[in-house]
Amino acid sequence: MELIEETISAVRPLDEAAMQDAREHQARLTKPPGALGVLEEISVRLAGLAGVCPPPLPEPAAVAVFAADHGVHAQGVTPWPQEVTAQMVANFLAGGAVVNAFAAQVGARVNVVDVGVAADLPPAPGLLSRKVAYGTADLTLGPAMTQEQVRRAVETGIEVARDLVAAGNRCLITGDMGIANTTASAALIAACTGRTPEEVTGRGTGIDDVTHSRKIEVVRRALARHEPVITRAFGDGSTDHEGEGGREPAVRDVLRVLAALGGLEHAAIAGFILGAAALRVPVVLDGVIAGSAALIAVALAPEAVQCCVAGHRSAESGHAATLAHLGLRPLVELDLRLGEGTGALLALPLVQSAVRVLHEVATFDSAGVTDKTGESA
Repeated sequence: MELIEETISAVRPLDEAAMQDAREHQARLTKPPGALGVLEEISVRLAGLAGVCPPPLPEPAAVAVFAADHGVHAQGVTPWPQEVTAQMVANFLAGGAVVNAFAAQVGARVNVVDVGVAADLPPAPGLLSRKVAYGTADLTLGPAMTQEQVRRAVETGIEVARDLVAAGNRCLITGDMGIANTTASAALIAACTGRTPEEVTGRGTGIDDVTHSRKIEVVRRALARHEPVITRAFGDGSTDHEGEGGREPAVRDVLRVLAALGGLEHAAIAGFILGAAALRVPVVLDGVIAGSAALIAVALAPEAVQCCVAGHRSAESGHAATLAHLGLRPLVELDLRLGEGTGALLALPLVQSAVRVLHEVATFDSAGVTDKTGESA
């Protein structure tokens, strides 16, 4: 069996017994029922993911920043030169980027994965050289990737997830770097959700009105060019991640959409999510690039959404549509639009705290505290 299909087959539903144990344990803790809100929901879901209550603490954590370039850059969708991708990779490796500062704050390790940078990068500590191609082709002129390239990129993400978990990490965090990658993200989001280019195409690095209009038109042209592939996989895009009202698309059809519209980092992040889901390890998603990749991962394996925690809601318009489609509630909303994994890193302590409650907070009985029924130990 191919690695992608093997990984998909290993993605299973949450363990209902472990989730019920977690709910009952939450009800016995020294706090009013439901007082921790969304954090209680996360703790229950992570118990179901691990199949045990309490679940393992989601630490240590590791960030994988997948870096790649995009042929659609030639369409003038951003004022930033393509060389910035390689320059920012060097900045990550030197420890000078925001992702490095935030990772240091929360004790996470940064790993940079060259899956498709359009330059030769010298070996460096923290760099994983997994280059599939020197960037993608222009998605408005044809498929961004070949079928071989998209498979290799997804497999790369699966392998990185496996390696990081084998190294002892118990929580994975998505990161990305790629000039023009929000254009590919918008195209993927529109294809997967049925939303219009106007609804899902944001301003990325802060482009002006003229460039934004051009970017929307580029996304529209890409969708029109690849409409037969999109329709074959998703129909009218009206179904949610649970497949209500429609069939689950075939793996080959989803990969064709990803090849047509995505970037090498999108494909790798989709594989990263699948790999984590198969290993029952939570993934904290960053912004719009991770979200668009998650749409692909969930189209390939619907239960993969259960391993995903939405770290934040990006200022990019397409991200809100993505989270709504996936049914994920973001933990942080600070109008961030940087990428790199920064928003997910800010949310990591919240995810860890949600699980720590199950490990360390006393029950009414053990603490001798009277509960609302008037009973105590």
